[in-house]
Amino acid sequence: MDTKGEEHAFVAELIRQRGHKTLIIDVGTLEEPKLKPDVTRYEVAKEAGIDFAALVARKDRGEAIAAMSQGATTVMLRLVNQRRVDGVISLGGGGGTAIGTAAMRALPIGFPKLMVSTLASGNTAQYVGVKDIVMFPSIVDVAGLNRISRQILTRATGAICGMVESIFGADTLMDSPASGTRQYAGEDKPIIVASMFGNTTECVQAARRILEEAGYEVLIFHATGVGGRTMESLIETGLVAGVLDITTTEWADELVGGFLTAGPTRLEAAAKHGVPQIVTPGCLDMVNCVGPESVPTKFKGRIFDLHIPPGTVMRTKAEECAQLG
Repeated sequence: MDTKGEEHAFVAELIRQRGHKTLIIDVGTLEEPKLKPDVTRYEVAKEAGIDFAALVARKDRGEAIAAMSQGATTVMLRLVNQRRVDGVISLGGGGGTAIGTAAMRALPIGFPKLMVSTLASGNTAQYVGVKDIVMFPSIVDVAGLNRISRQILTRATGAICGMVESIFGADTLMDSPASGTRQYAGEDKPIIVASMFGNTTECVQAARRILEEAGYEVLIFHATGVGGRTMESLIETGLVAGVLDITTTEWADELVGGFLTAGPTRLEAAAKHGVPQIVTPGCLDMVNCVGPESVPTKFKGRIFDLHIPPGTVMRTKAEECAQLG
């Protein structure tokens, strides 16, 4: 609320004009806030176990961002658990985006979260993680109100209000406590998650039909790295009754060095949480590359296929398949 205070004040007023309330959290560490917060920067720092005065005195931007990210995450979780908030929006450049999205990533899937950012048009994987954070490009820097920024912030405000209203309804929202996402018909069915790729689509779709006829709800995740990580995170929540891991191709990328790896903990969540799981070597015969020009020279002479332009896949070797097994 210091360097971006004017812009946050503009958004807060637009939210109130739509009939909603605002709760302002200040995570600034520079000049004094330009609007009065409901949660001060001192409270945020305290949540992270940090002495704010000492933090500011050290003038370490990286340390300050890390500390306020930790504190903001704790504050947001507490507010959500207390059912005091129904959605979250933040605006920022590099530091603000890091802090805002850190808090958003801690919130459950389905909870409205929107980040207006100067970084929204690039690679946002580190900010979004495996959560449904809407990254809204700021177009111009978040540095004052002008004819462009007013348009962008007005539309971003409409987006977060619309997300919240879609859950509760505009007329009843402020009379009701925050309660997460709306329950729809059939959402009491046990959930089975499945992993899918282009080459395993026919198999997974056939399995989905059988499982749905048997009374299960099937959630399918595209095995593109983030898809596998998202599926693992959902299993960890305890909402999943079973796992149909038909497509384990992300492990080939993790082992050999492709660009769709889901990290070294892929396949662990179900075992750790006692969730029934079927695992098959679907698409373990391929490693994903961005395009022919992205293939490292060490792979020269290997077998390649232009899978879906610009995506190129490389055949795994026998010894690599043995390691994967």
